[in-house]
Amino acid sequence: MGTITARKKADGSLSYTAQIRIRRDGKLVHSEAQTFERKPAATAWLRKREKELEAPDALERARGSEVTLGRIIGQYVEESKRAIGKTKTQVLQTIIKSDLAAMPCDRIESRHIVEYLQSFTVQPQTVGNYASHLAAVFAVARPAWGYPLDERAMDDALTVCKRLGVIGRSKQRDRRPTLAELEALLDHFTDRKRRVPQAMPMAIVILFALFSARRQEEIVSIRWKDFDAEHSRILVRDMKHPGEKAGNDVWVDLPAPARRIIEAMPRKKDQIFPYSTDATSANFTRAARLLGIEDLHFHDLRHEGISRLFEMGLSIPHVAAVSGHRSWNNLKRYTHLRHVGDRYANWSYAARYMSDPEDENEPQAPSTAMRTK
Repeated sequence: MGTITARKKADGSLSYTAQIRIRRDGKLVHSEAQTFERKPAATAWLRKREKELEAPDALERARGSEVTLGRIIGQYVEESKRAIGKTKTQVLQTIIKSDLAAMPCDRIESRHIVEYLQSFTVQPQTVGNYASHLAAVFAVARPAWGYPLDERAMDDALTVCKRLGVIGRSKQRDRRPTLAELEALLDHFTDRKRRVPQAMPMAIVILFALFSARRQEEIVSIRWKDFDAEHSRILVRDMKHPGEKAGNDVWVDLPAPARRIIEAMPRKKDQIFPYSTDATSANFTRAARLLGIEDLHFHDLRHEGISRLFEMGLSIPHVAAVSGHRSWNNLKRYTHLRHVGDRYANWSYAARYMSDPEDENEPQAPSTAMRTK
């Protein structure tokens, strides 16, 4: 399996390159070479290495000294049959650029992983995301490709980081906007749209978020072909889920007010709300800051929308059909109710979308006009 090749150097003398190439099932699985001034030295090295590589696990150890963690991550991304979401892709690309990824995989110990995770200056839940995606690579490297990447080192590092508070679960928010805060935001955006007609209709987007209980990225991704008016539902593509997001397409029910908002939107583009998540978030954040509304995120509108459905007396299956949750446990956090009944029943901003008496299971509001200036 080894060869020695003589090469003439610039000064006319010879050098001898000993090379070992190992194939398994027709595929090259290992290659290494050394160059010597004398042929006997090359021959001795070749015999010694061939004997060493015959030992159990020797080939695996040899491959580990060549293959870096970064290369394994690249192979993981390339060979994964499951679509890798945008966030996971960004995380893995960040890890690839690190000093940890430059290390040979057989030399990575738990302390190296701990040091890397401790180097982040973000929230523990964010570090936890990095650890989770890195652990997925460790889990498949040895059984799938034979790389000596120690999964136990990863497990030990996770244990240490949890104990030290380096990683942690996301904190559950229970922030809900007051009607006064919502009115201030909607007044602001309604006035802005009147003054600047080409401005993004943030008031409509906010109302849709409240009535549909949809996430920001879901709202701007809905296409007209995903809207089923007959059954009052929409198809949410790549719905967020801990185990699977890409390809996780789910039909969810649309409360009547949310359906009416969609039906009133112009059909100029494929998307019903043809805006970006960055623009939506930036508009909302700037307005909240300008109006002195503290600690309110766009995502809190989803919490508000789901909580409102429970306050209206809807059953768990009914709420889950709207929110898209798969289990009751995930809905428990929305049951700390503040009201009984629909807090929007007499709210002028909602009345425009809640005035159709033919819709069942929807509270009827006085037929007042939408707030104007």
